[in-house]
Amino acid sequence: MHTAARLDTLGTEQAYVVLAAARRLEASGHKVVHLEIGEPDMPTPPHVVEAGVRALRDGLTRYALAAGVPELRDAIARSLAARGVRATAENVVVTPGAKPALFCTALSLIGPGDEVLCPDPGFPIYESVVRFAGGRPVYYPLDETREFAPHVDAIAERVTPRTRVLILNLPHNPTGGVATTHDLTALAALAQRHDLWVISDEVYGQIRYDGRRDSIAALPGMSDRTVIVDGFSKGYSMTGWRLGYGVMPASLTDAMTTLVINNVSCTATFVQYAGIAALTGPQDAVTRMVAGLRAKRDLLVRGLNAIEGITCASPAGAFYCFPDLSGVLERTGLTCKSFAERLLAEQHVAVLAGTAFGPGGEGHLRLCYATEPVELERALGALSRFVGALTPAAAGLT
Repeated sequence: MHTAARLDTLGTEQAYVVLAAARRLEASGHKVVHLEIGEPDMPTPPHVVEAGVRALRDGLTRYALAAGVPELRDAIARSLAARGVRATAENVVVTPGAKPALFCTALSLIGPGDEVLCPDPGFPIYESVVRFAGGRPVYYPLDETREFAPHVDAIAERVTPRTRVLILNLPHNPTGGVATTHDLTALAALAQRHDLWVISDEVYGQIRYDGRRDSIAALPGMSDRTVIVDGFSKGYSMTGWRLGYGVMPASLTDAMTTLVINNVSCTATFVQYAGIAALTGPQDAVTRMVAGLRAKRDLLVRGLNAIEGITCASPAGAFYCFPDLSGVLERTGLTCKSFAERLLAEQHVAVLAGTAFGPGGEGHLRLCYATEPVELERALGALSRFVGALTPAAAGLT
């Protein structure tokens, strides 16, 4: 018996693979520092939890409308004003997490043979959804000299007559990079000149350290060709609630809703009422989380740059550092993957190899700093000891 060939087009997220390996170490009695999984360390805000519990107690446990509870769709549309985006509930489709919104968007826009511009390094699910839809990923680099902003010239060079979609992720996973206003303006002009759709993954949009909240969809002429993919997991620490959405031209919502009906029917009703509370209630928990993340970022960046052979830019958003350890790798003959594997096995610090996010991640690691400062200090100490003990001869042991 054989599985369908389309399954061969799907990759995975190495974060879950490394998490499983770390859990096995913990089960054998070791203490592990978890910097591999991308999850906020604050609890879901209490008023959001209470809204979900109240919805359950009020009997809101039946099917919802496939496109989402009208009140949530309206709240999402109104929240977009903070990004300069004008929308109504008719532009919003609610999904159980941001990934279904990403998959539904890909299936709605990408046909066999279409080329899709994807960031490299980038969230590995982009490649999966593109290939699953029959398209071909075309990777574009980020500009490391500008803290991993989109490399606009490199993107333009990769456009061909078959290019159909440009995927943006700002702030960016795994680097924390953002785009300048000039970058967004240039990319909008590029999309309009070549008649491209833009999938704008803004799931980390609330976690920026410059106070900005922008979107390419807000620029003139872009609302009709942009699908915003977003969710509640990162900004409101609701990873396990599974609540996301897409914002799109109204002409696309019927197709997206049809895909939702065929796949998941609808998003859990009580979860959607928790989402309404998140958007319309106090935002102080988010503000405190971002302030705390800024301090943790600074601690980790400072510590990484103090280790010989490692350099690390200060990320402008999200909660990841993406240090360059090519100096260490050149000295030892290790790859970033073997370095990460040994760091977990020998020092019990779980991180991700940069290549988990594509070939452009070679020479880097991704470290999630959404954890307690004491854990970051432990990780830095272990990393420093590990690097200091490495010798060129150690490469042969990998």
